[in-house]
Amino acid sequence: MEEKNINYWLVGASRGHSEDMTDYLVENGIWEFWPSQKSPNRYADTIKSMQPGDRIAIKASYVRKKDLPFDNHNKPVSVMGIKAVGTITKNRGDGRVVEVDWEQRIEPPKEWFFYTYQKSIWKPDFNHPRRGEMTEQLIDFVFHGQPQDLDYFLEKSFWGKRYQPSATDQLVEELPQFSWVPFYEEFANKLLRFKNDRKTLLTGIDRLIQQKETPYLEILSTPNEDGTREILDDICPFTVMASFNRSLTSENRKAICNALGELIGVEAPVPDGFDGIPIMNNQKSWFFSSKDKRDPGDIDRLWDIFESVINYAEACDEGREDELKPAFGKKFDRVIQQRGLRWTPSFGFYWARPNHFVPLDQNTRRLLQEQLDIEFPIDSKYKDFTGQDYLNLLDQLKAWFTESDAIAKSFVELSYKAWNDVDDEHDPLDSICDDDGDIEPEAEPYDVERLVGEGCFIAADTLNRMVERLRVKKNIILQGPPGTGKTWLSKRLAFCLMGAQRLNNIVALQFHPTLSYEDFVRGWRPSADGKLQLVDGPLMRAVETAKRNPTKHIVVVIEEINRGNPAQIFGEMLTLIEANKRERLYGLELSHMREKEAPIYIPANLYIIGTMNNADRSLTMMDYALRRRFSFFDLEPEFNQRWIHWLVQKAKIKEQDAYSIGERMRALNQMIADDDALGKDFLIGHSYVTPKEQALADVNEWFEEVIQTELRPLLEEYWFDRPERVDDGLKLLRGNSD
Repeated sequence: MEEKNINYWLVGASRGHSEDMTDYLVENGIWEFWPSQKSPNRYADTIKSMQPGDRIAIKASYVRKKDLPFDNHNKPVSVMGIKAVGTITKNRGDGRVVEVDWEQRIEPPKEWFFYTYQKSIWKPDFNHPRRGEMTEQLIDFVFHGQPQDLDYFLEKSFWGKRYQPSATDQLVEELPQFSWVPFYEEFANKLLRFKNDRKTLLTGIDRLIQQKETPYLEILSTPNEDGTREILDDICPFTVMASFNRSLTSENRKAICNALGELIGVEAPVPDGFDGIPIMNNQKSWFFSSKDKRDPGDIDRLWDIFESVINYAEACDEGREDELKPAFGKKFDRVIQQRGLRWTPSFGFYWARPNHFVPLDQNTRRLLQEQLDIEFPIDSKYKDFTGQDYLNLLDQLKAWFTESDAIAKSFVELSYKAWNDVDDEHDPLDSICDDDGDIEPEAEPYDVERLVGEGCFIAADTLNRMVERLRVKKNIILQGPPGTGKTWLSKRLAFCLMGAQRLNNIVALQFHPTLSYEDFVRGWRPSADGKLQLVDGPLMRAVETAKRNPTKHIVVVIEEINRGNPAQIFGEMLTLIEANKRERLYGLELSHMREKEAPIYIPANLYIIGTMNNADRSLTMMDYALRRRFSFFDLEPEFNQRWIHWLVQKAKIKEQDAYSIGERMRALNQMIADDDALGKDFLIGHSYVTPKEQALADVNEWFEEVIQTELRPLLEEYWFDRPERVDDGLKLLRGNSD
């Protein structure tokens, strides 16, 4: 009965995610969308496309377990209530309001099951290869008064399988990567027994720490000035579980699980892996502040909500969660106000009951915004997110899980998608993430002081300025003559930015004249079956890695950035790398896009360090558009006191010999700088005459070898048409210029 030559729209009627505006819209003969301040133009183009004569209905999506017209075996069912039906008469063209002849206000709403949609605006597609027939039934139900054929949907493979009688959760059996779930749930159960006996728990933990058999467990103690550890004065359950949910290797996490599990009597096997579990920062994994900074009731409140999490999950299984929602919401509101917690309580809820709660880590919040248009307060306003908001979100997600197009069917799968959903094919950047989904956890600390200690002869103040500009500008270029340590320094500046020596967080490549946009960003490439497929280049893979790991610094190091054609190689990315355009708002469509792919943006945690060799005459000049997106630092030959100290301390060269080599190199560089055909871009850097960190048997023999094999060929290239200048330069190096 549906007419396919007109459009059908199913739209929401809420303002601020909670206020139902249906009566207001019907009474005023309009439909209006109220965007958030954060996304004022959301859906504007879609709304402008609505035409007079199009049919429109107000809907609300939710989930139910009880009073259904079929046996759902106590499993949640996605429901869409139809509240009003009408015809669009005019589009005001403002991207917000259309005028509607509302023909029917339906009270109570008539309910449609299974095939539903959570977002605010839905334009069902008759031509979809899998959903066309369902769409026809939906339109007949909404606009033409036809009943829903429930048997048709229950016989469909997805819903038919979902609503088969089964009292057990088959998640672990069907998806082995989630084998951690039983251990975590039993651990939470056994841990709750210590709510009123924390002294016994702390004594047991202290005993494990003193035995020194379990790595990294000392996080559950405090250090003394003499290097010993002291038992905590109190502890909360989330902090205990955080000890094995940090940036550690799988083996170390298993060891902590095993030790603490035995301590509290957990019988479930220790997990084989930890896929999709949100983790805490190694340096900030306590859920409470030190005794002098916390409120006396903070830890008690954490135990209270931990108990409520377990009770609420049990109530959900029995279909009586509504009884506990008010109390849970109030406890949530109190805990979220506690010092330093921000979104982390939800991590703990998920650890304790992963089948019933959603963690609101940055990865998951971003995924929910992309999939369901759910907006969360910015981090500085996290306290605006209430317990009722969280409970509403849980209900919304449960409804979404029942939809056929949902990318996840449970909270566990959702978190897994948020943390670990990568292409099946091996990607060179996969090494950035370990098997727990976090970036290289046990890296050594790294800062400018360590950089100087490793043989950097640039002043520490200058190095700190480079790191700070990289942090703010996001993109820097190190330029200078050959041998000034550009490549060596670039990766170490990245370590300083990260605060740790994480080599796997660096994507290193070199530009060359034949490199193209398709190589670097994205392009079509033949697959094994001979067909063309769209393949991401190293920059796009780094972008996706940065998005999956928003708390980590991902650094792309491009050597010889001007050896290719940078403007052509970067393409649209030239705009997106700019520091003030590192958010979704500035996303652009690339030259090659995948079907239904959202506009591409570069996250703020991706940085670019380029190097430029000024002496290579074959290199492309950097155009202004590219230059203004980078901060530039000039590296020069550093034959200074720091260089001399290195030669004396590390290579065991006598101080007078080190001075002599430095003087000769400076004299040669002055000769090069004074040459009109060369100049300062062709100076010779200190790397040529900086030996490795080992004693030299004979400094004169070593220096002569450097002259013959490295410096002489370079001078012959500089003065290929003036051999007498080569001879003069060699005389300066050998100290016999007279």
